[in-house]
Amino acid sequence: MQVAASIFKAYDIRGVTPTALNEGVAEALGLAFGTQAIKLGEKTVAVGRDGRLSGPGLSAALIRGLVAAGVDVIDIGLATTPMLYFAASTLCTSGIQVTGSHNPKDYNGFKMVLAGRAIYGEDIQALRKTMEAETHRRADGGRVRLINVSAAYQDRIVSDAKLARPMKVVVDCGNGVAGASAPAIFRALGCEVIELFSEVDGNFPNHHPDPSKPENLQDVIRTLQETDAELGLAFDGDGDRLGIVTKDGQTIYPDRQMILFSQDVLSRVPGGDIVFDVKCSQRLAPAIEAAGGVAHIYKTGHSLIKARMKELNSPLGGEMSGHIFFKERWYGFDDGTYAGARLLEILSRSPDASAVLNALPTSFSTPELNVACAEGEPHAVVDKLVAMAKFDAPAKLSTIDGVRVDWPDGFGLIRASNTTPVLVLRFEGQTTDALHRIEATMLALLKQAKPDAVVGASAH
Repeated sequence: MQVAASIFKAYDIRGVTPTALNEGVAEALGLAFGTQAIKLGEKTVAVGRDGRLSGPGLSAALIRGLVAAGVDVIDIGLATTPMLYFAASTLCTSGIQVTGSHNPKDYNGFKMVLAGRAIYGEDIQALRKTMEAETHRRADGGRVRLINVSAAYQDRIVSDAKLARPMKVVVDCGNGVAGASAPAIFRALGCEVIELFSEVDGNFPNHHPDPSKPENLQDVIRTLQETDAELGLAFDGDGDRLGIVTKDGQTIYPDRQMILFSQDVLSRVPGGDIVFDVKCSQRLAPAIEAAGGVAHIYKTGHSLIKARMKELNSPLGGEMSGHIFFKERWYGFDDGTYAGARLLEILSRSPDASAVLNALPTSFSTPELNVACAEGEPHAVVDKLVAMAKFDAPAKLSTIDGVRVDWPDGFGLIRASNTTPVLVLRFEGQTTDALHRIEATMLALLKQAKPDAVVGASAH
């Protein structure tokens, strides 16, 4: 079978529909994944889909393939990616979510859990080889059950997170699939909710559902100004990431969220190992250590962070991109709604939620910056940088994922994206002077390895 190699990403399968990714590809994936599942002794696979227009057709084709491989399918229908993970944590141990995540509306894709772990890298390439060579196995006996997990999922969150006082919040789902579940869950927790764009609409008519981009938070900021709501929550297209906005319009980025979450979790899990990715603030590790935890910096990628958390038996992990993973009191998967519930639980103990958030340690930093490259070039450039990078003390060099250099007053990072052909850059300084110095130093290094590098804003 002919499939576009470009759709097989590091952590998932993703591409433009119907050119690169269509119902034929979905059915072939179902056969390949089903074959691998049965080889591992997995009899049941849960399937969900986000609100994209191509979702119903792709989901139906995927299920046909899984059933043809002899797998029992639990079809949970329209659901967030975390609801699919919930099904694969409570009803079975494997699952596939049909989702384009935060990509433009003509994209779709698949996030996969096999035998209790998020698959990535070589596992995804193995599925590609099975699809191309058609070495899947067909078997009789597969069947489909329709199970709606939304009530069980809501009950599980509401039984876990407890608010010390009622709160009034703005919830912007950006017409993504979280609109079908998140507002009701926050109401059940005891919140008064002002809803923005809860109607699930794969055309995304109001703004793109990606809360990591400031332009997508303008409606939340305006609503906070015009009402007496005290906090804004915004979700991405498939509901696994959360954006947080204070009453005064400040965005609380995920690395600062992680300081708050770490302090809370470590109050119950003293000495816990907290995992975060190389893009996170230099302020995070000292805050974790001050709260009695052990800080572990690791490679970027939700599947990689989850795998590292399993190795360390970590109660909490997080990424700068907005994936927050609670193992303490939860299942260890990334979930925007659950992270929002845990946030409100902490903030409800204070009379002024925004004051708590704005008091978190902060620095001066760039947003994520990108340098466009040829296909296959980013990793080659990073290999050059690793070979060239020489920094005198007190600078500390880490090459766990690209080149990260930490000075006493800030850090610089250049790494290769695993999902698109770009270099990812991030710079932080404890003063604006430090930020400018670090940025200039790192860009000078980059120009040695790639003289034609042009730095631009990140385009997720």
